[in-house]
Order: sequence, then structure tokens, then C-alpha cells
Amino acid sequence: MPRPQPSQKSLDRINKFVKTYCEKSGTTTHPEAEVLEAVVLGLAANLDELGKPLCPCRFYKDKKEEATHRTWICACDDMQIYKYCHCLLFVNAEGLPITEYLPQDHVGRQSYGEVKDPTPDKGRQLRDKAEAREQERRDRKS
Repeated sequence: MPRPQPSQKSLDRINKFVKTYCEKSGTTTHPEAEVLEAVVLGLAANLDELGKPLCPCRFYKDKKEEATHRTWICACDDMQIYKYCHCLLFVNAEGLPITEYLPQDHVGRQSYGEVKDPTPDKGRQLRDKAEAREQERRDRKS
């Protein structure tokens, strides 16, 4: 069943956020219009449905419950800690996600290799949370 079109108000909010966040983080949007549109539509639809721009690129058992946590609200924790966007919304000029700050065993590094950050002076507002995030990942694996 196709997802309902998000409201123009939510689309406008998400588009404004994306533009502002690109400037703030030193990233750009994905160069393929279809990728950009799919993620923006998903974020706007989740904003309409949940009141928050929950990452549309993940599967959630309970989206409403997930929206009560900060982890996957755009810009998600991984974007703010590592400058890594799972959705490929915030990328470098070549359309690749920045992987430089990810742990060596992270799936992003395994998929894309090491992609350097062209603007290391921008973004990563939660960089000081990286060690705690890694401990959580290790604990989940045990």
C-alpha cells in the first residue's frame, strides 16, 4: 500500500531543515534526485505521523515508541556523533557518506571504506558521546 503524501507544511519544514543542516554540518545532499526525494518524503511523512522526523531508512517494531527516543530523529545520533548518515541524505560532494570517524568494524566503513570529512571543522555536535556509543555497541554484541 503506498504511503500517503506528506503535507506541504511538513515538506517545507524538512526542506528548510536539510538546507540549514547541510550548511551547519559541512555536508551536501545526495546528488541523485531520487535518493534525496525519497528521504525527504519519508522524513516529512514521519513528521506528519509522529510529530518528529524519524529516520525513514530504518525498520522499527514500533515507530511511535522509537520517536520518543532521540537516537533516530534526524539529524540522528550517528550523524551528530560520527557525521555518518545512514540514509545518504547528508553526504560529501561525490555522494558518499563520511565514514572517517566511524569505528573500524562499523558497517558503514565496511561498505564504503574510509571516506574523509572535507569539512572537519563543521558538524559532529555530539562527538564527545562517541566512546559511550561504542560501549553500547560492544555491550549489545556480548
